[in-house]
Amino acid sequence: MKYKSNYHTHTTFCDGKDTPETMVKTAIEKGIVSLGFSAHSLYPHAAVWHLPVKNFDAYVQEINRLKTEYKTQLDIFTGFEADYCPIITDLSKEAYSKFNANYIIGSVHYLTVSVKNKAFTVDGSVEEVKNGIENCFNGNGKKYVECYFDTVRQMVKHASFDFVGHPDLVKIRNATLHFADEEAGWYKNEIKKTARAIADARVFVECNTGGIARNLINTTYPSLFFLTELYRCNVPIVINSDAHKAENLDAAFDIAEKTARHAGYTESMHLVSIDGQLIWESKPF
Repeated sequence: MKYKSNYHTHTTFCDGKDTPETMVKTAIEKGIVSLGFSAHSLYPHAAVWHLPVKNFDAYVQEINRLKTEYKTQLDIFTGFEADYCPIITDLSKEAYSKFNANYIIGSVHYLTVSVKNKAFTVDGSVEEVKNGIENCFNGNGKKYVECYFDTVRQMVKHASFDFVGHPDLVKIRNATLHFADEEAGWYKNEIKKTARAIADARVFVECNTGGIARNLINTTYPSLFFLTELYRCNVPIVINSDAHKAENLDAAFDIAEKTARHAGYTESMHLVSIDGQLIWESKPF
């Protein structure tokens, strides 16, 4: 990539394995010129793998320190990956403005159902997802997938953020559990409806390599078919790694670029400062 960046980065402030400074040093070594941190957030609440609200200030202060210390070597940005849970969370740029967030990723990990009083996450363990489909959808994988994509569409319609995180995360356990045929007409229709909803909301989407880096899937989020639909709807993309380890900051970027090109893309979005104002700008890859 001519202009290498990553805006989906998790550290020890949430469920990442490395400190922010380790991430910065590794980014420099890898030739990344623009690095954004995106702590998991369930604001105004928190779960085990989220950044507790009480630690928001410490997180922002540390990223600001790194911005100053490494300003001559790369651009650093403060972001949040905010979960969309209707009624429970406040996913809005206004809510995060008090923490001086430079950008927000809007993601769906939870569905509005519960499993034995526990939150049901679509990227949970194989056993958790299997139990979730059985207990919450009576074993019906189609209803499960439809609920997920409907929740993504609700998010882009009702929440405010910069880009959608891993928009087909629901597929993460499909290779093991086989709950849906991703080539089926109904599945592709869900993707088409979701692509149109994203376009209508005027947000963009990440091409996320995190599942590949963790050896969970062999394709990007979103799939080539999904990316092609997004391209047809004129939805911009940003290539991200969803790194939880420093070594994965640019993992499978070659695959992401190749997949995006097959869908029709030749550019991705990058956060830049122009005359002191932060804007998302499209650059070729």
